[in-house]
Amino acid sequence: MRYILMRKADADTECGVLPTEDVLQAMADYNERMTQAGVFVTGDGIRPTREGCRIQFRNGEPTITHGPFEPVGEQLAGYSVLDVESLDEAIAWAREWPREDTDGNASLELRRYFTLEDFEPGPALEKHRLQERLPKEMNVHVCFAGNCREAMEFYADVTSGHLEALLTVGETPAAAETPPEQHGNIIHASLNLRGRRLMGADMTGDCYQEPRGAQVHLEYDCPDQAERVFTALAEGGEVIMSFEETFWAHRFGMARDRFGVQWMISCQLQQCVQEYGGVHEVRGPGVLPGAHHRCDEREGMARPEPGMRRGC
Repeated sequence: MRYILMRKADADTECGVLPTEDVLQAMADYNERMTQAGVFVTGDGIRPTREGCRIQFRNGEPTITHGPFEPVGEQLAGYSVLDVESLDEAIAWAREWPREDTDGNASLELRRYFTLEDFEPGPALEKHRLQERLPKEMNVHVCFAGNCREAMEFYADVTSGHLEALLTVGETPAAAETPPEQHGNIIHASLNLRGRRLMGADMTGDCYQEPRGAQVHLEYDCPDQAERVFTALAEGGEVIMSFEETFWAHRFGMARDRFGVQWMISCQLQQCVQEYGGVHEVRGPGVLPGAHHRCDEREGMARPEPGMRRGC
């Protein structure tokens, strides 16, 4: 079950006073502990109410009221979303809120999220249940020819992701059935990137095949950060497509790193599908510029169609 842990506002937060370095470090450590325990979903700080507004409806008509709002202590300054087994577990984590925040005088509030099971069955509920068919996670797994540790540590350094698992064969029951010279191979590695995982393992002999036909895609908001990651991944490898402006992204590039893994790095990706005269123009990574596809309703297929490029 999910709970929202709300940090109530105070005079400092409403005045826009930013947390000190000590508070930022303490909160980062707190969030890291919850992440490693598998209970932290997300969390953010919220700017003062004077920079926001309220939208109130009367008979369907909205009225906009700009902040600041009173009383200060009833406003919201930040929140964390926790995925726990019970209210008691949520309280236990709330009790660990960093003392550095307001010298131990912060006000918190816990509220539980509704779930679909709380509602009566019906067509509207079934529409919501369609979302539950989605997998909980979609991760990527790649194989390495004995250099998984080096690769995953490199990826962690480049992306600033959390290398949450780096397990050798020798640390598992599989060691009993594996030659001693292979006990140092990685049997499971996991790099956590904002809840998505790049996983990997070493493969030996004929079991290893160089990755082909698939790329790992990373999206960034900042062009400089995206270019830095692209350059680091391409070093010692191969640039497949230069990192530059395209019609589907502010910046986009493709590279094969020195470990054989292929990457797509993009900044402000803009995918668009435009329909005109029965022709769909498909834009996005991996699609050739000017590519058009006409939908064949009889066969449910899209076939190439020559045509002029058009913008969105």
